[in-house]
Amino acid sequence: MTDSPALSLYVPEPLARPGEAPRFDHLSFAAGAAEVRPAVDAPEHELRDMPYGLVRVLGETASAWDPVLDPEILRQGLRAMVQTRLFEDRLFRAHRQGKTSFFMKSTGEEAIGVAQSMALGAGDMCFPTYRVQGWLIARGYSIETMINQIYSNERDPLKGRQLPILYSAREYGFYSLSGNVGSRFGHAVGWAMASAYRGDRGIALGYIGEGTTAEGDFHEALTFASVYRAPVILAVTNNQWAISSFSGIAGAERTTFAAKALAYGIPGLRVDGNDFLAVWAATLWAAARARANLGPTLIEFVTYRVAGHSTSDDPTKYRPADEGSHWPLGDPIERLKEHLVALGEWSGERHAQMEAELTEALREAQRAAEAVGTLGKSKPSVAEMFEGVFKDPDWRVIEQRRELGI
Repeated sequence: MTDSPALSLYVPEPLARPGEAPRFDHLSFAAGAAEVRPAVDAPEHELRDMPYGLVRVLGETASAWDPVLDPEILRQGLRAMVQTRLFEDRLFRAHRQGKTSFFMKSTGEEAIGVAQSMALGAGDMCFPTYRVQGWLIARGYSIETMINQIYSNERDPLKGRQLPILYSAREYGFYSLSGNVGSRFGHAVGWAMASAYRGDRGIALGYIGEGTTAEGDFHEALTFASVYRAPVILAVTNNQWAISSFSGIAGAERTTFAAKALAYGIPGLRVDGNDFLAVWAATLWAAARARANLGPTLIEFVTYRVAGHSTSDDPTKYRPADEGSHWPLGDPIERLKEHLVALGEWSGERHAQMEAELTEALREAQRAAEAVGTLGKSKPSVAEMFEGVFKDPDWRVIEQRRELGI
């Protein structure tokens, strides 16, 4: 034993830090086994190579995964993604102007929330992270209402009970957003199990980031989903960075995040998250399995977080400043736009006109919200703190309300 070398602890480090050239050569973007679209009812043991390939459609000569969508559906998806990006850019500036306390952007990840929102049904429930506001925009949720919630003003639909951007809209299939991201999987699995127990038809979709796969919530949720064949799609958004720690801290150097499904006996797919058509196709495949009582699917969406983690984060402190522009899978909006142009179903002129229309609509919604008030200029009634807490208020709540004169 005295002749053995001393032990050393390995700590993963990203391939590039600020001032260095961006590198993504540790990632594989080959289609591999995912070049073939398996039958929806294929048994799990025939799908065990799928997590090591990459489901792609856009840019491929021919793809077995092509959902063959009507051009009008593609235009609607493009519009929702552009609207999401314009909305976030505008509200990010509002934060810098002191109009809200906090904000987060999904730049570069818009295809995921938008495509899944459009592909799934009205009776399905999304358990979101804070980068899928595109889900709400794709379903026509009021932009003005979203801004009221961000400003925490008198017309905030959540009455000041949530941080800005932590939306909740049950009628739009959008479960109350939580900053405790790991809880999304457990809640999604529980909701799906309840739906199956009642004999309903709705399935659940849960989101987490790749960093959260290192938490116990992830593994507990997969255990329940597997054992009880919960009708749920479990989506891991691998955007390469969890706050300031890179994906290797969660095990990205060892295997794909989709491969974590193998230990639980459920299918795992690895999907180009910047490919609107691939996201749509993989979602429908997993949804069809869930609706056929074949249980859950784990999907890893390979994408990149272009912006900072939040307005409290400066990504130039831990990664190359131009890393986003070198991301091999490109920009989801530009890729879908170019696809439509190639089909003869879109043009640069129509795109510019759409951006102008959406920008003006956003201005109007922001003006209306600011007329109500921005952060600290307007807020919900103090009486709201007593509502929605107890079904029947006890004597202490009654006394506190009396003391406040409300």
